[in-house]
Order: sequence, then structure tokens, then C-alpha cells
Amino acid sequence: MLQLNRTNLESICQAALAEDMGSGDATTLAVVPEALETTALLRTREDCVCAGLPVARMVFTLLDADVCVEELVRDGDRCTAGQTLARITGKARALLTGERTALNFMQRLCGIATMTRRYVDAVGRHPVKILDTRKTTPGLRFLEKYAVTAGGGSNHRFGLYDRIMLKDNHRELASLDGPGSIHRAVKACRDRYPRLEIEVEADTLDNVREAVEAGADIILLDNMTDDEIAAAVRIIGGRAVTEASGGITLERISAIAATGVDTISVGALTHSVRSIDLGLDLNLPTGA
Repeated sequence: MLQLNRTNLESICQAALAEDMGSGDATTLAVVPEALETTALLRTREDCVCAGLPVARMVFTLLDADVCVEELVRDGDRCTAGQTLARITGKARALLTGERTALNFMQRLCGIATMTRRYVDAVGRHPVKILDTRKTTPGLRFLEKYAVTAGGGSNHRFGLYDRIMLKDNHRELASLDGPGSIHRAVKACRDRYPRLEIEVEADTLDNVREAVEAGADIILLDNMTDDEIAAAVRIIGGRAVTEASGGITLERISAIAATGVDTISVGALTHSVRSIDLGLDLNLPTGA
């Protein structure tokens, strides 16, 4: 599972709390005594794959360093409706003030992990990796990519800096200098960034052939039919890593995996997920 960077995590959680709190949690400050302590149970109200417990912990401990977060499951675990994910004990003000921020993070991350697990399960026996994309919420990319790994998926590149990716617009601009645009673009990238992997997006089988001849490390088969993907895999013949992308649905995954492709990237893992319904319930004594 991807490791969360504590500095980045703290920064994101601080910004989220500042957005919600402003000058202060007026309701809680007015109603809840400062010294009152309580316990709350973080529960899922539907079946899901858990993701985001370290984020919830960060939210509450930023409000009160003495808050105790007891994790009762682990990120990546399958959880059933009604299951308690964590027990949180501390000053009631901290728990109430952090409740919505912690839930907002975890509901989305659990949604991503749950969707990812469905795609991973749909691959079945085929040795195919499910990848995410850069179609993430601005500012939350590393959290959302973390949730993908909690669901059993793998991460594609994190940004524009850690892999060369020659997409259709790059090819179009390179073609202004005439035929052989993929060859020229791959060579230019290799010369300037020799340590980075080079991925070429191919829309046609002719693109695939040129990308192979140019020495691309990875070839993305964009919006191809299952038959076209299978043909591309045969053309490549193991000389580059193959990635199917575009028009990927849960219903197609099994058939795509059967073509022999190495990876399948799915934007829907992060851009179209539904948040999981979670709740934070105060664990008050009977009769309270």
C-alpha cells in the first residue's frame, strides 16, 4: 500500500479544518463544556473497503493531541454495514469539531477503495494490474491514489514530472514537422530525460507499430475495441508494457484482461466514485 507522507497529510488536513472552522466552531464552543470527554464510534453504514483511517487520526489529533484513535480495522479491509472502524476518545469539543472533516475525507477514500476492489476482483485469474490516472481532485491526489492502493489497485504516474507520456496532442504537434512524429518525440524525450520511462498513447495499430519501433517503454492503447487491444498486444510481443485505457467499464474488464494486456487504467476510480455512507456516533452511557 502506498505510504502517506506525514507532512503533506498534515498540510491537507489543516487546510480542510481551517475551511470548516473559520474563526471557531460556534455551536460546539457555546454548548459543549471545555473539559468534557467522550467516546465516539466511527461506523460504516454500508459494505465497503476501508481507506483513510490515518487521515481521520490526523484530523482529530490536530484539534487535540491527546485524542486517542483506536483503529478496529485496517485500511484495505473489507467491512460490512454497521461495522465499527475506529473508537475515538478525547475532548468532546475536538470530536465534534473534527467530525465532518474526518468523515468527508474517509467517505470519499472508502468510495475509491471500494470501487477499485470491484475492478480488481473483476480481473479474475488474469495477471493484470488495475491502475489509476491523473483524473483526481486537485490538492488531494496523493490521498486518492493511496485509496486506490488500499483497494488493491496500483498507481500510474503521480504527475507530469515522473514519467514521459506522449499523448495525442503531443503527437499532433510533433507531426507538424512531417512523418515519423512518434520516433522524433521519443528520441527527444530520451535525450532530455534519459532516466524517465517513456509512454506513448496509441490510437491506431499503426501508432502501435511506430511506438514499438521507436523504443517506447509503455504503450497506451487508447479507446480500442477488445479485438484491437488483442491485435496490439500481438504486435508489441512483449517489447513494451501494454496499457488499455479509455472507455473502460466494470463490465468490460474481464474481456480486456483476457487479451493479454499488462495493465488497465481506469479514470472512474477517482473521478466518478460515490462516497461511502459513514457516521460518527457518540458512545454515551445508557440513560445519558
